[in-house]
Amino acid sequence: MPTTLTIQPWPDPVIDTVGHDPRSIYAETFWLPTLGPTALLLLRHLAARFDERSGPIELPVAEASQALGLGERAGSSSPIVRSLVRLESFDLACSDGRGTVAVRRSLPPLPTRHLRRLSGPLRTAHAQWTEISLAEAPHADARRRARRVALALLEQGDDLDHVERVLFATGYHPTVCHDASRWAWQRHRDAADAAGLTTAG
Repeated sequence: MPTTLTIQPWPDPVIDTVGHDPRSIYAETFWLPTLGPTALLLLRHLAARFDERSGPIELPVAEASQALGLGERAGSSSPIVRSLVRLESFDLACSDGRGTVAVRRSLPPLPTRHLRRLSGPLRTAHAQWTEISLAEAPHADARRRARRVALALLEQGDDLDHVERVLFATGYHPTVCHDASRWAWQRHRDAADAAGLTTAG
């Protein structure tokens, strides 16, 4: 195991549009019980580093471990390495096996399979968060982001039903999924009509 890892951002147009910053309250409230404190702390540390530098960063394992209060340990037993492996199991990181690891900059909305494992009060809080998100101005922002994702998917050739399913799987409320996919389909069809093209379906 190398003493220094190359960490690079793992871009994803959908998750980067609809996801949550690892430093957000959403991440702390709903992802923390799932990922654990060390993995989330590492994501937050890397998010700050990515803000400073757009490309890959060099991460000395022992130094980073010490900086996060995890002790000065390198090698496969390092909390940093174990946390990266844990992030891979949640599809939040991907290693090439040669010392380079791609890490997501944004956390997706908590998938249903992980949501079911939260305590009852947290599941209730997540449901309330979702409902409030639909009504509050900052999360009218979520509706706008869902519409952008839906339009991008339609432009790349996905059909309407698939777009709505993708939005739902990403974590959007069903009402937002329906609204965004229909809105995007209308814009997609209007653009195709204006260009003299034919839209299917």
